[in-house]
Amino acid sequence: MLTVIARCASVLAGLLAGVAMAAQAAPEAIFVNAKVFTADEARPSAEAFAVQGGRILAVGEQDEVLAYKGPRTQVVDLQGKRVLPGLIDAHTHAVIGGLAALSPNLQDEELDIAAVRRRVQIWHDEARGEAGAPLVVFGVNPGTWKDPQALAEVFDAGGWASQPLLLMGSDLHTAWANRAMRAKAGIDAAYARSLTAAQRHTVGVGADGEPDGILVDAGVDLVTMQLPKPDENLLLEAGKFAVRANNRYGITAWMDPAANAGPGEALFSRAPGSTGTGILPAYRALAEAGALTAHVAALLVASPISDAADLERLNTVREQFQGTPNLTLPGIKIFADGVLEYPAQSAALLGQYGNSGKRGEMLLTREGLQALVDAADARGWLVHIHALGDRAVRESLDAFEAARKHRDSGVRHSITHLQLVDAGDYPRFAHLGVIAVMQLHWAEIDNYLLDLVKPYLSETAFMGQYPARSLQKQGAVIAGASDWPISTANPWEAMHHAMTRQGPEGGLNPAERLDKTSMLLAYTRHAAQAIGLADKIGTLAPGKQADFIVVDRDVLEVDAESLKQTQVLETYFAGARVYAAQ
Repeated sequence: MLTVIARCASVLAGLLAGVAMAAQAAPEAIFVNAKVFTADEARPSAEAFAVQGGRILAVGEQDEVLAYKGPRTQVVDLQGKRVLPGLIDAHTHAVIGGLAALSPNLQDEELDIAAVRRRVQIWHDEARGEAGAPLVVFGVNPGTWKDPQALAEVFDAGGWASQPLLLMGSDLHTAWANRAMRAKAGIDAAYARSLTAAQRHTVGVGADGEPDGILVDAGVDLVTMQLPKPDENLLLEAGKFAVRANNRYGITAWMDPAANAGPGEALFSRAPGSTGTGILPAYRALAEAGALTAHVAALLVASPISDAADLERLNTVREQFQGTPNLTLPGIKIFADGVLEYPAQSAALLGQYGNSGKRGEMLLTREGLQALVDAADARGWLVHIHALGDRAVRESLDAFEAARKHRDSGVRHSITHLQLVDAGDYPRFAHLGVIAVMQLHWAEIDNYLLDLVKPYLSETAFMGQYPARSLQKQGAVIAGASDWPISTANPWEAMHHAMTRQGPEGGLNPAERLDKTSMLLAYTRHAAQAIGLADKIGTLAPGKQADFIVVDRDVLEVDAESLKQTQVLETYFAGARVYAAQ
């Protein structure tokens, strides 16, 4: 009797399981008549896909996918349109981009001092804040710093003598501060004299020994720490702007590589043990408001003199935000050096700058960088290193190699920017499993390169910038990124530049061009690897989250010029439409 009962129970359980499986398998929606680029090696293209519970249930031929249709399944006819996975930006300061867009902003225009004065005066007159509160203008072309004395004649005189002003460079690594702003930050002749040899590049000094207002990296920190922190409402508004802007471009995920920094906090010179939360509260507020329609992998900037104990303190910040929907905190960002452009020239070179004979600055000692990377790798944390100069790239690779000798953590670390890379280091990316996160929108000849870089490098080094194809040929995984607001968040423009390497002033080594498929993978599968979410997003495959976009042209068939003009018609996040073109 018991045996019969047991058998009946088993049969009933099997029937119930079958019913549950059938119910689970019935998708809410099936998208048909589509040209699907899946970014999935196992099945690169498809005609249809099914979405159930915010995830991809099935991808394949139309009849194959329609077999999953249930009585309540909505069938959506995409009328032959191209579909791709949601795009991923592997390095963007999204909330800061939102703040910059909502603030006085010169949009990187090349302006003379008179034009800068007119614009800044209007913003000053319109400001309704506290009297004497600092005025910050974003997006200032760094070429503006060429004549700091001319800036001083305008912004240290008259009413500006008591009005603090910060002109923030569009590169976010350089700035100019007037005398009133420098006074708030304690930047005077005595401070300049107190700087060590390794720190002197951070504060510009005139022939009279007085600071001239030019600030680089840690010098910028001195004044940004004097700025009031944005209130929660402004942060939330900036975050909403950032999400809308990214969703409009088809971006459904990104890495924010400096999430514990922001106005009122240091970025390049963070003190060990700092527990600042930066713009992380904005992401939490977005999530709580149901407005974070993107995955965000937020990294914490580690101090250049961090140690293993400091990582534990950073972990206290991570723990405050763990569990926030659509937000992960996979590791840390390290600044290895600065930027290549004059007058900063703080990127660390194997050679030297032609004007000064200097080699730029490593922000960490070799031993310190290796110890920091090793400590993070031992925790299973992702490490993302800012390195523009070839010496910074080499020492970053050396640090990853040292960590790999201690353990095989399986973490896909990355180096970003990669403006100069020595040919001998190309194969090391693949060998060490280090992803090359590149802002290939910059791979063009424009005024930055012609005026602020070219005069100070050899022709060989100049033409070898952003060696994307060379890295790829040696097996490196290339991930796409914008570094917004330093450049546009528009990935279609970046793909165009990577494919043509043409800018307003000519071409930058066409041998380094990447093809279209490489760029689509750079902004999907490869970027997902770079932000530590390859198991969840980056391809349209069963089990992955249903993040996808519908575009207005067949991006696999059009030429590079047409690709640049691509418009996203619809963006879906977890199966829900979060953007539709008007």
